[in-house]
Amino acid sequence: MYNVLTRSVGLAVVPKRASVLGLFSVFCFLFSTLVSAQVKTEIDTTKIRVGEQINYKINVEADSLALVVFPEGQTFMPLENVEALKIDTTKREAKFLLSRVYKLTQFDSGSYTIPRQKIIIGEKAFFTDSLKVDVNTIVVDTTKQKLYDIKPIIEVEEVGGNWWKWLLGIVLIVALVAFLLYWFIWRKKPLTEEEEIALLPPYDRAKLALQKLDESQYLIRSEVKEYYSELTFIVRKYLDEQVYDRALESTTSELITRLNLLKEGNQIPLSKETILHIESILQRADLVKFAKSAPDTALAEMDKSTIDKAIDHVKVSLPEPSEEEKLLDQKYKEEQARKKKRQKVWITVGISVFLLVATFVGFGLKYGFSYVTDTIVGQENKELLEGNWIESAYGFPPVFIETPNVLKRVETELPDEVKEKMSMTTFAYGTMTDAFSVVINTTTLNVPKQQAAQGEENKENSTFDLLEVSEKIIKDFEAKGASNITVKKDKYSTPNKAEGLKTFGTLSLKIPNSEHTVNAEYVALCFANENVLQQIVITWPTDDDYADEMVERITNSIELNPEELQEETK
Repeated sequence: MYNVLTRSVGLAVVPKRASVLGLFSVFCFLFSTLVSAQVKTEIDTTKIRVGEQINYKINVEADSLALVVFPEGQTFMPLENVEALKIDTTKREAKFLLSRVYKLTQFDSGSYTIPRQKIIIGEKAFFTDSLKVDVNTIVVDTTKQKLYDIKPIIEVEEVGGNWWKWLLGIVLIVALVAFLLYWFIWRKKPLTEEEEIALLPPYDRAKLALQKLDESQYLIRSEVKEYYSELTFIVRKYLDEQVYDRALESTTSELITRLNLLKEGNQIPLSKETILHIESILQRADLVKFAKSAPDTALAEMDKSTIDKAIDHVKVSLPEPSEEEKLLDQKYKEEQARKKKRQKVWITVGISVFLLVATFVGFGLKYGFSYVTDTIVGQENKELLEGNWIESAYGFPPVFIETPNVLKRVETELPDEVKEKMSMTTFAYGTMTDAFSVVINTTTLNVPKQQAAQGEENKENSTFDLLEVSEKIIKDFEAKGASNITVKKDKYSTPNKAEGLKTFGTLSLKIPNSEHTVNAEYVALCFANENVLQQIVITWPTDDDYADEMVERITNSIELNPEELQEETK
């Protein structure tokens, strides 16, 4: 304490300017100490194996009102930031302590340095210290772990898509439609009571109607008019079906006159007494219905018994149908059954056709009729466009491209004198005469070491002329039977800025073993970089929207690395 006081006093007697400088130096020292204390880093280890992760932690102490921005993205290169955890905040007295953990990894062995990381606190930037990390390989004991040769390329069957889901949906819809048709049209429905009564013979139907009339409450409720209306309808309906087919629409006098005429003509063997009883009951019913007459209950019941006996007399008096009449009746019933069955068939066919047409029109309005037609009939290029595309690299240096099917290596026979000067690899899908074809060709010149050592002097001798290459492609088309070739040329640049020459146009292709030709389009993309020539040639039929979409997708996926290409060819 004494020393401190002494120093304080000593500072007091220093000249004013010196004291100000001293205070400023102390302030700077304290400020730098405060700044260094605001940002700290922690790491759980400095040595890992390939693929393992490091927990890199940044701690920041700041005021509650200060805005703190931590590093984002791949700022730890050459190490890879696998995951950045959420910021953890804790309060310490009047300040906040913010911590964030980054999980880093590396898949190549070696010594790496984690670069300084920038943290912004308020309006000022602070940097952490760089750290060295060793990534070690995994030691393999070859005495225990055997080594094997690289397996050759094998054909793998294409994995099925989601076609089974569409098939299942179609089967369910067809099953639902079939069930509805069966339930509402073909199913033998249970007969209602009215339908069962309608199938009875006229006599049984009349007797059953009289029994139900007897069980009714008309007379108990003094509903005489309703009682006589039902009674006369029963007898008129029976006579209409068995004796006179206009009994329902005739008046009482007309019906009785007709019955008398039929009796006098010996067409019906009815007694005159029966006809008089029927006439009396019908006249009494007319009085009840139109003159509001009200006979007593006993008379009404007696009239019902009289009608019952009259129906029995009519049945007895009618002759039994002959065998010929029975046969005609059976044929009539069979014809009615066949007619009803044909009606069901036509209804089923009509509903099915309507549903198919409505489905076609609905999908056609939404997706286009040509698309729906191609889906139903099956169009090869449509299936290629909507299938599982393959993204791969072909040749060396590689051509990265996405195609509807994998390209297969095509063996190219070169003369011995040509093999000494160059090497060629070709990958293709289809041929020029197919509906769609893609060919990738990589040609590499074998430059002698002496010529390579001379550098720029012989560079022109080892560089491809893209215009000459384009002309050779057209001549190759002609050699394969193409005709009516139109040629257009333009500069071309891939999505990753590799520059080349684009040759495109139309041509006519001759179908093998035929005199017919097919109109097609083509595009040839050529890229050259010193000793390497890369060509992508695509042909497809004209007026094919699916093929046009495929070509656009393929060309947009092409990627070359011109810088890497240059390094590899040196």
